[in-house]
Amino acid sequence: MSSQAVTPRQLNALILPVCLAGLGVLLAAGYVFATTAHSGRELIGIAALTAAATLAERFPVPINAETGGGVLSLTFVFAVAAIVLFGWAAGALLLLAATAFVQLAQHRPLQRIAFNVAVLALVALAAGALIAPIHGQSVGAVIARVVLAATADNVVNIVLISAAIALSSGQPYLQLMRTHVRATIVPFAFMASAALMLVVLWERSPVLSVALVGPLLAIALYQRSTHRALRAMRLALTDPLTGLGNHRHFHERLERELLSAEEQAMPLTLCFVDIDDFKKVNDRYGHPSGDRVLSQVGARLRQGGEAFRLGGDEFALLLVDHDEGMALAAANSIVERIATVDFDHIGTVTVSAGLATFPVQGHGRDELIRLADSALYWAKEHGKNRVRLYRPEVVELSELKRLAAGPDKAARYRAAASLAKAVDARDTYTGSHSERVSDLAARVAMRLGLDAEQIELTRLAGSLHDLGKLAIPEEILRKPGTLVDSERLVLERHPQIGFRMLDSLGVDPVADLVLHHHERWDGAGYPDGLRGEQIPLGARIIFVTDAYDAMTSDRIYRPRRSSEAALAELERCAGTQFDPGIVAAFAEELGQSASLEAAPALAS
Repeated sequence: MSSQAVTPRQLNALILPVCLAGLGVLLAAGYVFATTAHSGRELIGIAALTAAATLAERFPVPINAETGGGVLSLTFVFAVAAIVLFGWAAGALLLLAATAFVQLAQHRPLQRIAFNVAVLALVALAAGALIAPIHGQSVGAVIARVVLAATADNVVNIVLISAAIALSSGQPYLQLMRTHVRATIVPFAFMASAALMLVVLWERSPVLSVALVGPLLAIALYQRSTHRALRAMRLALTDPLTGLGNHRHFHERLERELLSAEEQAMPLTLCFVDIDDFKKVNDRYGHPSGDRVLSQVGARLRQGGEAFRLGGDEFALLLVDHDEGMALAAANSIVERIATVDFDHIGTVTVSAGLATFPVQGHGRDELIRLADSALYWAKEHGKNRVRLYRPEVVELSELKRLAAGPDKAARYRAAASLAKAVDARDTYTGSHSERVSDLAARVAMRLGLDAEQIELTRLAGSLHDLGKLAIPEEILRKPGTLVDSERLVLERHPQIGFRMLDSLGVDPVADLVLHHHERWDGAGYPDGLRGEQIPLGARIIFVTDAYDAMTSDRIYRPRRSSEAALAELERCAGTQFDPGIVAAFAEELGQSASLEAAPALAS
C-alpha cells in the first residue's frame, strides 16, 4: 500500500462495511444467546467473565515498553475463555459490554468505539466458526479450541486495525502488519496460555477458575505500574520534543562509551551539531515552526548515530568505533542531508558540526566535550554549513570563550593574547609576527602620548589583529603566488571574523581595533571604507606597524625588504594609505631605536 496521504472517504470505505458487518454479527449474537437455554451456573460464569473483562479493559498493558506504541488487555483471556466455554455469541456480547462501557466512559470518539466493537464482534464470530467443528472434552480438543480461538482473535484484530491505521496515517499496510505481529505475538501467546488455564479450571471447578481471575488482574496491574515506572525513567533521560536522549543521558552515555573505547582500544568520536541562525527561524516563523525544525533535524541525526539534544538548537552524536576519517565522512553526510531537506514554508536550514576523537585528541569526558565544542565554534566562524575537526590552535579560543563569562578581565586578555601564537603558526610569516606588531604598536602609542590603558589595548589588539585568519583556509594563507579575486575576498574577511570572535567574548575595545586595522587614510580600505580620523587611532597604528613587519619578513612568494626600504615605502604611502602622523611617529621611534642599536633586532 502506498504511504501517501489518504482522504476520509478512503478510510470510511473500510470503517462503514466493518461497522455494518459488526452490527449484523451482534444482532445475530443477541438472537442466538436469547434463544439458547443457559443454566444459572452458566449465566453466573458469563457475568463473572464479563465483569473481569470490563475491569481488564479499564487497565490495559502497553505492548511496547520502548516506544509506547499500542496496548493490550486481559480482556483477550476472558473473551477466548467465554467463546470456548459458552459459544461465540456469549463471547461477542461480553466484548460488546466490556469495550463499549469502558470506551464510552473514556469519552472516545463514537466512530472509533463503533469500529472497535465491530472488529471484536467479527473476532468472536471467526473464533466460533473455527472451533465449531471440534467436539469432545479431551485435552487435545480443549487445547485446539483455545489455540484456534486465540489465533482468530489475534489475526482478525491485526488485519483490520492495521488497515485502519494505514489508511489514516498513510503508512505502508504490510509493514504495519509485520510490526504489529512482532509486537503482539509473545504477549498473545502468554495470554492464550492463561485462557487455556482458565478454561481447564472452569471445566473442573468454576470456583477455581474465579480464583484465577484475581491473580491475572493483579499481574496486569503490576505490569502497568512497572511500565509507568520505566516510562518515567525514560522521560528523565529523553528530550520530549525530539525523542532523543537529553543532556543528562548524553553525559552518562559518553562516560560509558569512553570506558568501553578505552577497554577495547577503539576510537570514539564526539560530534557536536548546531543549527545555523536558528534564532531567525523562531523570530520569523514562530516557535511552533522552530519546534518542527528541531524535531525533523533530530530525526535525521538519529540516522547517523546515537543522538542527543543538549538544549536549544544544540545536538550531539556519539560515533562509536569511528576514527577521524570515518567520523568526518559521517558528519559531512549528515550536514549535507539536512541541507537538502525542505522544511515546508520555512525552506531549508543548515547545521554546523565540530568533531573531536578519542584517544587521538581528548581522553576524559570533559576534555573531549571542550575540544568538540571548540571545533564547532570554529565551524561557525568559518562560514557555517560545514564540519570541522578539532585542531590544536582552537584550544585557546575555547579557553577565551570560557573566560569571557568571568569577571577577570586580565585573565581574559592574557588568554586572548596567547592566541597570537596559533595565528602565526598558520600564516607564512617567519617568527612571531603578531608579537612584533604588538610591541611596535605599543611603542608608537607610547610615543604619541596615549594613556597607559590605551597603550595596553593597542598592544593587545596588535597581537590579535590577524585572529580572523584562524578561519581562513590554509591553501589561501600559504599560496605561493598572487591571490585571485575570490581568494582575496575571502582573505579580506579576516578583520570581520576576528571582530566577531572578540566581540562575542567581551573584549569590545580590542574587537573594534581589530575590525578596522585595514582601513586606509583615504577611505579605500576595508571592511567599512572609513577615512581619516574616522578610523580608531589604535587601528591606524596597527595598520602601519603590520605593514612594516610584513615588508621586513620573509614570505613564501618574496624575500624580506630592508628596514630602510620598508620605512621609505611607508612614507611614500603616507596621506593615502597610512595616517601621516602615525608614519612620522613610527619613523621617529625607529630612528631612536636605531641609535640604540635595537632596530636590526626588530627587523630580523
